[in-house]
Order: sequence, then structure tokens, then C-alpha cells
Amino acid sequence: MLRRLALAQTRRAHRAARPLSASVSSAEEHAPFDFPPPAKDGFVPFDASDALNVGGRLTEDEQLIRETARSYCQEQLLPRIVAANRHEAFDRAIFREMGALGLLGATIDGYGCAGASSNAYGLIANEVEKVDSAYRSALSVQSSLVMHPIHKFGAEETKARLLPQLAAGELVGCFGLTEPDHGSDPDGMKSKAEFDASTGEYVLNGSKHWITNAPIADVLVVWAKLDGDVRGFVLERSKLAPGMLETPKIEGKFSLRASETGSIFLADARVGPDAILPKAKGLGAPFSCLNSARFGIAWGALGAAEACYDVARRYVGERSQFGAPLAANQLIQKKLADMATELALGYGAAQRVGELKDAGQINPQMLSLVKRNSCGKALDVARAARDMLGGNGIQDEYHVIRHCMNLEAVNTYEGTHDVHALILGRGITGIQAFVPSAAVLP
Repeated sequence: MLRRLALAQTRRAHRAARPLSASVSSAEEHAPFDFPPPAKDGFVPFDASDALNVGGRLTEDEQLIRETARSYCQEQLLPRIVAANRHEAFDRAIFREMGALGLLGATIDGYGCAGASSNAYGLIANEVEKVDSAYRSALSVQSSLVMHPIHKFGAEETKARLLPQLAAGELVGCFGLTEPDHGSDPDGMKSKAEFDASTGEYVLNGSKHWITNAPIADVLVVWAKLDGDVRGFVLERSKLAPGMLETPKIEGKFSLRASETGSIFLADARVGPDAILPKAKGLGAPFSCLNSARFGIAWGALGAAEACYDVARRYVGERSQFGAPLAANQLIQKKLADMATELALGYGAAQRVGELKDAGQINPQMLSLVKRNSCGKALDVARAARDMLGGNGIQDEYHVIRHCMNLEAVNTYEGTHDVHALILGRGITGIQAFVPSAAVLP
């Protein structure tokens, strides 16, 4: 009840705030084309933005959380994103803003977190990614790849000390698994940890690459091999001596430009015995974190696609060529129908997986299915929207080209499109195809 009241108060406060004055995503400034209402006797009106009424199955808490996230994203994040994307800049204050609204680590119960449903987390990711995938990536890493492993695998002292600060956005975290030579094959990692019995410390050496939040992270969840087993360690930047840790930013990206993406270099980094995640041993531990993140991505990618669909739908209703709105063309309507179909089916699948996740009836193949489908279809929708906007489709003020570029990366990280196909293929056939058979090896 207290959480509901807090969310309701936040919602009222956001509604009272000054509305966004100039944005393609603002319904007040850009009214959608007035399509004829399709309601007939015995039928409810058709909602072009939610064709299968996924919103009608949300709980009261989920609706409040979605409205809170939507108001924040449209009023606070959207006005920042064009400049942030142009200049490859990320405002660290975003973490505190999200933390103040309870958007970080939302599914964790206690430790300053909301204890919300999996679909509530998906809705948060969805609203954030309607603005930009870089912002959703920052949220996902903090929630699924930092707070989740600390909560699931960490000692109680570590949880009690770090989770409230991470939930509030006072601390920023990152997740170090991918290495320069090992992306889809994390078991081949070269990062090593050794135990120094003379000091009781662990000594870590190695490098990680393509790590979201790394340049600004206070807390780093790093995976390394200890005596041949993959183990997780929680490193705190403030506790490491100079020279032990470097986290340079990766410059010149053409995707996720508003994300602080970097590398991690560990050189004889010494951490105390409390830095190890005692319940995390083997690849199953980081994979459980990735599965949590993949669920959020499945919802998030659809948010980027929906944003592109909304822009395209408004654009073709308002723009005329040859004396008629673009929306009057059969090819345009066919594209809109395809986009609405993929969004509706994608949202239905993501929502169902969230329900199964909370019921303890989930498996990795389900998560691979929705992550792969959402990202692939989101790219299709974004590309179609860019085409429908013509030359304006490559101008960042319309947002679509930025979503197109971002989704190329989203389709790759947390398991590529093809890797998830192999996960599904293994589930279907019982045969793994990740490593070529000996018969075809040279």
C-alpha cells in the first residue's frame, strides 16, 4: 500500500509538471492522424498502439509503475537525448533520478527496492528504451547485472551495504564478463584470480571489453577463473590502490552513443575475502544474470520499436504527397499493419514470459526466444519507419535513425541473434551446435 501511494504521488507530481514543449513523441504537439474509428456493435474500439490490449492485463501496481516511468522518461530523459547522442555524453545524475522513483532493482524485495513483478521491470525497461537504448542499457546493467548477482549470490553483509546505495543510484555498477577475445564463448575467458594465503586476499588480473557503465562505475561485478572455475567478484573502486584498475571509455561508437561504454583492465588488483560472491560458481552464475537482463531487453527493444512506429504513424498521417496523405497509400498501410502485428505479438510473448518467470515456470529457451524475437522484429520495425520518413528518417530530431543504430547493438549484446537461435536449436533437437563437430574441423 505504501508503495502504491508513493507511486500515485509521483504520478500526480509528474502530471503537474510542465509538459514537454517540442517533441515528435509529444501527443499534444503532434496529434496522430485521425483514422476512422473501427468500433462496431459487439466490438471494443481498436487501439492502434496496443492491438491485443496487453495493457488491459496489467495489475494496478504495474499500471502505476508504467505511468511513473513514462512520465519521467518523456519529461526528463527525452529532452536530453538528442544532444547526449550527438556528443556521446551520459549524465550520471540519471541514476539518482531513477533511484528516487524506485526504478532500479525493481524486482528485488527489500534493501530499498520495490519488490515489483517481473513485468513491472519489463515495463520500466520498455518506457526507458522508448527514449533510448543507451539509457535502458544503463538501467539493465544496474538492475539485472549488478544488483541481481549481489542479491542472489552475495553475502548478507555485502547485500545490506551495497544494495540500498545501488537502488538509490548513489553508486553505479557494471558487469565485467565479455573479453576482447571472448564474447559469445565466455568459458574461454583469460581473466584469472588467485588466492594469496599470506594476506588472505584475492589477486585479479585480466581485461574486459564492451562494458556498459565501466568508466563511471563505483562497483564492478567481475568474473574470473579461480582454480579453473568461473567465480564472481565484487570490486569497489574506492578500495583499490592506484594502478590496479583502469576503465577507459570506448570512443567513436555509432550505436549506444549516450552510453558510458568502456573496458576494464585489472593489474594485480587485490581485494579482500569478502569480495567474492560465495554462492556463484561456474558459468551458470553469470548466465543467470544474463537471463535476467535478456528479459528486460525483450521488453525494452519493443519500446524502441514502438517509438519508431508512433513517429511513422503520425508522420504519414500528417504529410501529403500527390494531394493525399501518405497514410492513404496501400504500401504504407501494409507496413503499418506489419509493424502493429509484430509489436502486438512481441508484447504478448514478453508479458507471458514475465508471468511464467514470477510463477517459477521459466527456462532459458523462453528467454532466448523473446530476446531474439523482440530485437530482430524491433530492427525490422525501426528500418521500416526510417524508410517511411524518407529523407527525414535520417535526421536525429525524428529519433528513428538513432533507434535504428542502437538496435544494431541491442541485437548483438546479451547473446547475438544467431547464438540465441543455437540455444533454441539445442532445446529443440537436444544437440548442441555451438562448437563444430570433429568431422568438419581441419
